[in-house]
Amino acid sequence: MRHHTDRSLSEVHSTVETEVKGGFWRRLFAFLGPAYLVSVGYMDPGNWATDLAGGSRFGYALLWVLVMSNLIALLLQSMSARLGVVARRDLAQASRELYHPAANIFNYILAEIAIAATDLAEVLGMAIGLQLLFDIPLVWGVAISVLDAFLLLFLMQLGIRKLEAFILGLIAVIGGAFLVQMILAKPDVVQMAGGIIPSIPSDEALFIAIGIIGATVMPHNLYLHSALVQTRKIAETPEGIRRAIRFNIIDSAIALNLALFVNAAILILAAAVFYKYGYTGVSEIQDAHRLLEPLLGKSYAPVLFAIALIAAGQSSTVTGTLAGQIVMEGYLHLRIAPWLRRLLTRLLAVVPAILAISYFGEHATGNMLVLSQVILSMQLGFAVIPLLHYVSDRQRMGDFAIGFWAKIGGWASAGIIVALNVRLVAQQVGDWLQQAGERAWAIQFIVLPVLVFAGLMLTYIVFKPLLARAPQRKTRLPHGAFAGLEESQVPDYRAIAVALDFSDSDTKTLSHALHLGGKKAHYFLLHSVESAGAWVMGAEIKDRESLEDRKTLEQYAARLKEMGYRCDIFIGYGPAKQEIPKLVQQHDIDLLVMGAHGHRTFKDLIFGATIDAVRHAVSVPVLIVR
Repeated sequence: MRHHTDRSLSEVHSTVETEVKGGFWRRLFAFLGPAYLVSVGYMDPGNWATDLAGGSRFGYALLWVLVMSNLIALLLQSMSARLGVVARRDLAQASRELYHPAANIFNYILAEIAIAATDLAEVLGMAIGLQLLFDIPLVWGVAISVLDAFLLLFLMQLGIRKLEAFILGLIAVIGGAFLVQMILAKPDVVQMAGGIIPSIPSDEALFIAIGIIGATVMPHNLYLHSALVQTRKIAETPEGIRRAIRFNIIDSAIALNLALFVNAAILILAAAVFYKYGYTGVSEIQDAHRLLEPLLGKSYAPVLFAIALIAAGQSSTVTGTLAGQIVMEGYLHLRIAPWLRRLLTRLLAVVPAILAISYFGEHATGNMLVLSQVILSMQLGFAVIPLLHYVSDRQRMGDFAIGFWAKIGGWASAGIIVALNVRLVAQQVGDWLQQAGERAWAIQFIVLPVLVFAGLMLTYIVFKPLLARAPQRKTRLPHGAFAGLEESQVPDYRAIAVALDFSDSDTKTLSHALHLGGKKAHYFLLHSVESAGAWVMGAEIKDRESLEDRKTLEQYAARLKEMGYRCDIFIGYGPAKQEIPKLVQQHDIDLLVMGAHGHRTFKDLIFGATIDAVRHAVSVPVLIVR
């Protein structure tokens, strides 16, 4: 692990230029993208399960829930984008400023649970899609889904714009597939209009409605959006920030309305096909796929359905990983290797899915998908409320704090979400107590205390920023006028460490170091033996590789001494990204010089991203020579 930088998603932070020449559309195009990555979370396989259940059981009656959820999502996502643009923080970083560390640990755990629940839906969706297309057993499909753990690494290496284009392509596949199916289904327009009028037909409809809200407004998307907008390099002036906010709202409106179309299409398809013909129990994606061909009369309808399902699962898995990275860095100030973060996120979803399918059977996937979305909905308050507090605070946001009506809308949305969840929890606990019989004590002494604690934490999160304002760092907007620049002394580097890896870049690396330090400096030649034996035995290793490496390093030192330079050699044993910082810390080093190996993507997985890890682990200046 290494310490986190203050920049959210530092590898792609401010990498997209927005100050482009041209008219409105050209400038807008530079900002389009972040909301599309967010929008895939609004059309992931978890949405499919709740939308299918709602449409097949209650027809068009819950269509209003989708519309309301989309309006809430647009409001909250625009606030999340505002946080990132104005304060240059993501929601996890903002929460760290607002609350006590213990509360942030609680929030972090909830955020990780939300991401695991999201990934569970994506794993199941991907597995179901593979099963529907290729007749692969569901457990095998879940296991295969682990293999996409490295897709994000490849896409991130290509740049954030390529990642956004890839996601947009998948969204086009999903939208096109459902457009064709909507045309085939021929829904009743009058009944669709009636579905816009709010109504809750039954307690079961409430459960599904809350699941739809949880599937639409997802906690991890609020963290994600506040970080993704920071990939845009904007002018740090009031006008530049105002323009960025405006374009990001447009980006959110377009992307989230596309997501609304997909969600509404699924619910309308279920209402027009399944509810209409009396198939009111369709909540399983597999059942929907099986019934589409006989009811629509087209053999390609179920194929389009399966392809769209795989595209939805694959697109959502990318954004879930990014959200995991953001919450871990923002709350804990820690960052693990991206491939390990991806694998960890995926295993947290795969293991429960395999266990549940093995124990309950493949028919349990529908209930698992709906439950995952209800879990997301129950955690929304813990993400939405810190967001509202931060973007409402004029001390932090300056003139860009949200206005009166936005505050009313935001707090009303949070109130609706929390109230629906309280009702659902009370109803569910009551059902459990009735069904438990003699074992009711387990619910009374385990479940109820946990719920009471969660309620107290939510109360703290609501009122703490209002009652006790801790010393806070105001976001300066813009970042201040030019304050002058005084002539400073040239740094005098007396002790220079040079990391050598015995590659072609060593000569250039040494040349730069010698040019900076001259013959007055003392040079420390560093190298790490990374063989398996060195990892285990450390300095006790006497294998051929360690002996040859020492010999080569001594040759470098001997040549430098002949040239009149003072130098010593030091060897580490183990991963270079761990050993080099240790060697630097053991000596009074002023500057570290390293050669860039030029690895990309898969070589970074094999050889390790040494430079990036080292520069975060040392406290001295690092010169990277390419």
